[in-house]
Amino acid sequence: MPHRRRREGKTDYRKRLALVKSKKLRFVVRKTNQSVICQIVEYGHGGDKTLVTVTSFDLKKLGWTGPTGNIPAAYLTGMLLASKAKDAKVSEAILDVGLFRTTPGNRLFAALKGAVDGGLSIPHSKEAFPSEDRITGKHIPEPAGPKVVKEFAEVRKKLAGK
Repeated sequence: MPHRRRREGKTDYRKRLALVKSKKLRFVVRKTNQSVICQIVEYGHGGDKTLVTVTSFDLKKLGWTGPTGNIPAAYLTGMLLASKAKDAKVSEAILDVGLFRTTPGNRLFAALKGAVDGGLSIPHSKEAFPSEDRITGKHIPEPAGPKVVKEFAEVRKKLAGK
């Protein structure tokens, strides 16, 4: 009988084994309907140890009032994680997206671009990143669009200054 997490569709053990064998820290990105969760996770025999965790709801402390489940929020969440990872003496990791589809330009890759722009060294392909217009929120229609673009610039500036 397969492992419980495999039966529930929560873990791909082949992919996890490959990531664990690399002996590198993992940049874990998970998305929900309303948020994006980014973590730096270290493998341990007794279980994984989470070193740094950031959710898109943490952006509200920086002045973000826009939606927390979109591409600009995912990018800023990745940047925020990178700044917290520097404080935890983490400089490199590998991407772990779990069972989510890796469609180029989605929120997972927006978070990855934010982490890379924030200073983390993560192997990646630039073709997977969303376009700059989507990252900044210019694709969001009126009435929320201009507000998101303005707030994005302000929060990005705060994160870049950290």
